[in-house]
Amino acid sequence: MNYIVSAMTDIGTTKETNQDSLSVKIINTNQGRMVFAILCDGMGGLEKGEIASASVIRAFDHWIRNELPQLCDFPIEDISIRTQWNTIITEQNKSIKAYGSRHGVQLGTTVVVMLLTQSRYYILNVGDSRAYELSDHILQITNDQTFVAREVALGNMTEEEAETDERRNVLLQCVGASDEVYPDMFFGDIKQNAVYMLCCDGFRHEITPAEIYEKFQPNVLFDENSMNQNCRFLIELNKQRQERDNISVALVRTF
Repeated sequence: MNYIVSAMTDIGTTKETNQDSLSVKIINTNQGRMVFAILCDGMGGLEKGEIASASVIRAFDHWIRNELPQLCDFPIEDISIRTQWNTIITEQNKSIKAYGSRHGVQLGTTVVVMLLTQSRYYILNVGDSRAYELSDHILQITNDQTFVAREVALGNMTEEEAETDERRNVLLQCVGASDEVYPDMFFGDIKQNAVYMLCCDGFRHEITPAEIYEKFQPNVLFDENSMNQNCRFLIELNKQRQERDNISVALVRTF
């Protein structure tokens, strides 16, 4: 499996700071090339969200450099990824909460993490940033940890009602602002000639899944340049439609 990657973030039209953080890396291992991608959305309503999002990025970067090489000495098992990533989230939640207590501020972040090996994907999610798989259709892999998503799942609200509900941005948990954090984990086989996408909620509020698929389907993404151009197009489309949040997206194209 070969990969092409692209990532882009924009402060948007309203906010004074960009509280999103993201990173995408192609990694050479003794099990072949892998891709690690992470996107964190610092909480817009809380102070210093950019500190929280950057802290989680650094913690996973440390894992890539120090833990992943050891895992690659043996066949990687789902339980190993789950255990190590859960530990990172737990430690980051405590660390960010402690920082907030010391400085008298509230801060937190969503996080969506993805590791693509030669055959399998591993995805962790806390909050409402998302991971998608685009092949012959668009598939949302993660589930939003939000009040409205829970109400839809319980049958108390329709998806149409959730899209316009004033509580659509209310998170059930996030890293740094929850007493305990319970990440969702997703595992699956990688598809060849597919696109894997991470995005914050600011990227998807004002555009449709059909518009995302039109610009990000595998047949239109041939190289890094086409990926960058289409990322920029959809970011600008969001801004034209008055998206007020920071806007971030990361793409991985498989061959």
